[in-house]
Amino acid sequence: MNPRSREQVDLRKEELAIRRAGIVALLICTLGFAIGYFTLPRFFEFPTELVDRLSFAIQSSVFVLIWVLIGVTMVSIGRRRSVSDVGGAASGPPSPQIAVQVAFLQNTLEQAVLAVGVYLSLATLLSGAWLSLIVIAVLFFAVGRVLFLNGYRQDQTGAQGRALGMVLTMLPTLAGYILAIGLIMVTLIRS
Repeated sequence: MNPRSREQVDLRKEELAIRRAGIVALLICTLGFAIGYFTLPRFFEFPTELVDRLSFAIQSSVFVLIWVLIGVTMVSIGRRRSVSDVGGAASGPPSPQIAVQVAFLQNTLEQAVLAVGVYLSLATLLSGAWLSLIVIAVLFFAVGRVLFLNGYRQDQTGAQGRALGMVLTMLPTLAGYILAIGLIMVTLIRS
């Protein structure tokens, strides 16, 4: 862990690191979505009926919600092992022993709610091979969470360590919302 204090954080350097991570994540996501769209339908038949598409999105969401379960488990184990934290959230803010786990859980819960919402929305708007985008988004969610947690453990005061993980988690969800809103608008205009 990096014991830098908040006063030692160079905001300009942090901002540049976040931008670099954003560019790298954008390139990785673009490539990943393209590869997924063109290869996954060769190996899997994606559903076309609405109820099957919604079932697919719900089942895919399990792999996102597992990360919330991991975060809850990490915090629970940490609380049981820390005298300062055994009283739970009502007894005060988390101690340094579990601060990273609590931050990971909170961020993962926020990201999971957004991701599951967009998967369900996309399942009502997309069909067939296009549903491969949900599979790739779920994979990026998992990779992003691993990188985010590892980065947080290495750099607790700055954003550099967790930036790539955060953007890899968030970018597919953001792209999904943009796509969903665009498709909804097209549907409204056509009707």
